Amino acid sequence: MSADTEATSASRFDRFFEITKRGSTVSREIRGGVVTFFTMAYIVVLNPLILAGGIDADGQKLPITALAAGTALVAGVITILMGVVGRFPLALAAGLGVNALVAYEIAPEMTWADAMGLVVIEGVLILILVLTGLRTAVFKAVPTQLKTAIGVGIGLFLMIIGLVDAGFVHRIPDAANTTVPVELGLGGKLVTWPTFVFVIGLLFTLVLFVRKIKGAILIGILGTTVLAIIVEAVAKLGPAVLKPGGWSLNVPAIPDQIIDTPDLSLIGEFNVLDSWTTAGPLVVLMFVFTLLVTDFFDTMGTMVAVGQEGELLDSEGMPPRTKEILLVDSVAAVAGGAASVSSNTSYVESASGVGEGARTGVASLVTGALFLVAMFFAPLVKIVPFEAASTALVVVGFLMITTVRQIDWSDYTIAVPAFLTVTLMPFTYSISNGIGAGIITYVVLKVSTGRAREIHPLMYGIAALFVLYFARGPLESWIL
Repeated sequence: MSADTEATSASRFDRFFEITKRGSTVSREIRGGVVTFFTMAYIVVLNPLILAGGIDADGQKLPITALAAGTALVAGVITILMGVVGRFPLALAAGLGVNALVAYEIAPEMTWADAMGLVVIEGVLILILVLTGLRTAVFKAVPTQLKTAIGVGIGLFLMIIGLVDAGFVHRIPDAANTTVPVELGLGGKLVTWPTFVFVIGLLFTLVLFVRKIKGAILIGILGTTVLAIIVEAVAKLGPAVLKPGGWSLNVPAIPDQIIDTPDLSLIGEFNVLDSWTTAGPLVVLMFVFTLLVTDFFDTMGTMVAVGQEGELLDSEGMPPRTKEILLVDSVAAVAGGAASVSSNTSYVESASGVGEGARTGVASLVTGALFLVAMFFAPLVKIVPFEAASTALVVVGFLMITTVRQIDWSDYTIAVPAFLTVTLMPFTYSISNGIGAGIITYVVLKVSTGRAREIHPLMYGIAALFVLYFARGPLESWIL
């Protein structure tokens, strides 16, 4: 290939992904994609553990190896699709929270194939909403300042995820006889080696970040992982599930086996019809509704947060190629159900890659490719512990809350909804809860102060939907 041909190809690649237009470079995209992968690679291990912990109506337990392979496969394919179609630095994988709902609430009412069929139905419904333009219209209807609050709330949510995953923050046991819900470390003290590794790694990453070292977040993750491997080799701590003071999930040790053949036996194990007769139409409709609302608004919040972090939002708070991004996210829900690994959705951890410089879909290509590689190199993925990956979440959380100054705190009709949005996300461990509380409060306060004309008509429907969402517990007990 001649030099001119290579230059033309490179130019086409650049134009297609808008690398230069968005102020990025290929090296930054690669670096960002790698960082995103490491901050969410835990899902290849965690999703199988959650799903295998549930039992369906037939008493079936799923094979962890097949779940791990399917989780990595779908995450890889869909994230690459996001890179090519959405051209946005957004990675997707099995949704946390949704997988627990599927494993512990939906599956026990039917077979696992039936439960996955419901996930497929939910994904198809979201896909229809995208194709009809309704999902994009809803996104545009949310006020810009409330979208800003969503990004800030997700920043705090990321931080608390990082602190909890690293063991820096723990839930106080019920036996402690106190109303305080969480504590520092164990017993109010930072007494474990993994927490020590996290603290040193976080300080190391912050120093690199403040000094504007290129690749600070990635260097921080890798450097902290090396420290973790050394600590484990000396102290022999093991996992926290076996003894207090161990590693949160992955034990950072060089594995005996590097390559493993992926087990794809669960692919295609879904049934879209039998659940309606097994569990009954009312149960099925309630489950589908819950899945739909969670997926619908979690993605909206994640898009805003990632776009905000990369300064990719327009004057209305919309990211580029919004419809295409939402289209891929909808396909992800269908793909997750079809592969028997639960609904896949956009991951807010993508903001860590954006914090490292990613601005385009090239980063998603890198992240997706690494997920596909992870199918074969699962033992290597397990080397990076939560305590190392969580450093990125805390740093990115800080970056995301800096936009809080864009909210007009003197106007209480927007300030109060923004406050509830920001605080309820980390405090309830749910993006959807924060968005729902903010939207309902926004509508109520605008109407009660005679400013109803400022409300987009769609916001009334969204608020009503969230009222049903929050009331689904009483509704389930009443209807069922």
